[in-house]
Amino acid sequence: MSDAIERHHRITDILVRHRDRRGLFPIGLDLSEQQAVMPLQRAPAAFAHPAYAHAVSLELARRFLVAFHREFTGGMLEPQWARYFSQAADCGISGARVAMAGYNAHLTVDLAYSVAAVGARPEDAGDHFAIVDAIARQGLPITDRTKAAYGVDIGPLWRFYFLGEGLDQLVGQGVATGPMLRATDDGYNVIVFGNGLTLQDPALHDATVGEIRALHESAEAAFDVLTRLDKL
Repeated sequence: MSDAIERHHRITDILVRHRDRRGLFPIGLDLSEQQAVMPLQRAPAAFAHPAYAHAVSLELARRFLVAFHREFTGGMLEPQWARYFSQAADCGISGARVAMAGYNAHLTVDLAYSVAAVGARPEDAGDHFAIVDAIARQGLPITDRTKAAYGVDIGPLWRFYFLGEGLDQLVGQGVATGPMLRATDDGYNVIVFGNGLTLQDPALHDATVGEIRALHESAEAAFDVLTRLDKL
């Protein structure tokens, strides 16, 4: 795990030093890994089921590394990462919008597939939520670091994503229904973890793939509207 985190850190350092917009997501990921994920991983009593917590964190880190390796080597990107890199390359798209495309890809899509890949069970929910909550609590340091490095304020979109703030702005915009409202009512973390569980059921797998895609697309549409309304 520490090796993957160190690779993340080196990638982030290179991107930020060159003011490469592809670093708008990794800069926050690096901080959350250093300040939230790794301290939990090193605390023996932090988890009820340490094997799950370690495995899901490593799988999530691996998926990030695969995406960035493919980006720099011309490999085939998964749709959520193709969107992130495409937005990062378009200077007409705000930095805040780009950053949140990365968080959405990582936490809505990759995390659900990571939960499935490590064979999570319902009893792992507490450990899962502990990890994601620790990341969410890094919101202020992440927004501060992103602003210092790139001059980009991701605060409003970050708070929408993790806290549901500003959902009322989406009423009448055509994106405040369906998966986004359900995620807000039931809890985003609960939905993502549940998707990881149902992906493991052959009878529910294909429908769950559709659910993940719909949730990801709903968040993307909401980011687009909020970016336009707030002129981020």
